[in-house]
Amino acid sequence: MLNQAIELARELAAKGNAAKPVTTPKQVLELAREKQLGIVDLKLVDLFGAWYHFSIPVTELKEEIFSEGLGIDASSVRGFQAIDESDMLVIPDATTAMVDPVCAVPTLSIVCNVVEPLTLKPYSRDARFIAQKAEKYLAQTGIAEISYWGPEAEFFVFDNIRFDQNQYSGYYFIDSDQGIWNSGRAGDPPNLGYRPRWKEGYFAPPPTDTLQDIRSEMILKMIQSGIHVEVHHGEVATAGQCEIDMRFQSLTKMADQLLLYKYIVKNVARAHNKTATFMPKPIFGDNGSGMHTHQSLWKGERNLFFDERGYAGLSETARYYIGGLLKHSPALMALCAPTTNSYRRLVPGFEAPVNLVYSRSNRSAGVRIPMYSSSPKSKRVEYRCPDATCNPYLAFAALLMAGLDGVQNKIDPGEPMDIDLYELEGAEAKKIKQVPGTLPEALDALERDHEFLFKGDVFTRDVIETWIESKRARDVDAVRLRPHPYEFYLYYDA
Repeated sequence: MLNQAIELARELAAKGNAAKPVTTPKQVLELAREKQLGIVDLKLVDLFGAWYHFSIPVTELKEEIFSEGLGIDASSVRGFQAIDESDMLVIPDATTAMVDPVCAVPTLSIVCNVVEPLTLKPYSRDARFIAQKAEKYLAQTGIAEISYWGPEAEFFVFDNIRFDQNQYSGYYFIDSDQGIWNSGRAGDPPNLGYRPRWKEGYFAPPPTDTLQDIRSEMILKMIQSGIHVEVHHGEVATAGQCEIDMRFQSLTKMADQLLLYKYIVKNVARAHNKTATFMPKPIFGDNGSGMHTHQSLWKGERNLFFDERGYAGLSETARYYIGGLLKHSPALMALCAPTTNSYRRLVPGFEAPVNLVYSRSNRSAGVRIPMYSSSPKSKRVEYRCPDATCNPYLAFAALLMAGLDGVQNKIDPGEPMDIDLYELEGAEAKKIKQVPGTLPEALDALERDHEFLFKGDVFTRDVIETWIESKRARDVDAVRLRPHPYEFYLYYDA
């Protein structure tokens, strides 16, 4: 595996970057022939952000598929159709075609859109279609021509994970050789020390950081797949917390890339007999994994978020955009932090981005204005509340719609908070609005505040109602109805 990664690094260095992108069905067929690919893997995303896939032999790859589609049973895809209306088609998007970066058998990978079988109209619950509508609506408003997105998805790489929940027991066991709890382990293999202490994993060098080569292999496969990677490093928590950052991209393309990013991370970890998770809070007492999401609006070559005279170099458009994010944040959290575990991370007083204020360089604010560069092109807004359990197509689209609502209605975000918000006490602390404390609260907020998502028919009532109903049943009730292991510690002797 390491030798393959070294060869890949040499190949990419020689070529300068990834393979040339394709844009037409004819070019897709040429790519398959040129690379001597045997299998075509077709991917679609369910309502909640997970890839589904099926494969066909390359001999079945015809240009007509890109217009006529292939049939699927949509009743077996989460959040899609009922069993009595389950026939749907997937239409491959030629612009997403690439050589699959993890399959051993040479495989062509293509992302698809979902359409109605009789009319070939886009399916309302296809999250990728919703993202595409958001981009179209942005252009229609005349506010900007394009939005750019840069999510920073954090994840853990563990050596072992066991979990179960049934009528008579419930547990999870995590292990990582890099976890500080293994500092006293005896036996074979020998214990060599060098583990990051609690909250001391950030930028730790090898041998403390044991995942350097694995992350390098991940980013080489990402580059090979067409993703522009900027940096990778160890993150704050012990036990193998990591981050890989991608260069900004347009909304739908970045959502495509984020699913590919997660696919590569999980499969490379698996190839090394390890397991990767984007779960926001797998470890008690240490940092969780978020997905700080950078965003900006542009017209041509002009960044609409920049004004050298404004606070932190922000334009009036950017301030109003922030106003929209802050106003709609309680509802946004139902889409941007959509699991019960998300709110184990978003806890006040524990260095989590729960405060609905904005500030430059201040990581205690929900909205941060990065100040690394004075270049107009670098000016952006970083929304720090999301995590990578979200469906990126829906999350990015919702964030854009909230920001645009702020611009359209000139929503004032108030004064910036350039102080350590965790140090505020008493009356001053109570003045600061915060994100919802639980998923039920976030879903209730979305139920109250969603009209801004309906502009331009970007989101539909059907999608919002299905999302809320499914999340309450699949996530909230599923956790609420089960005893928690810690309750035995607290209450068994009552």
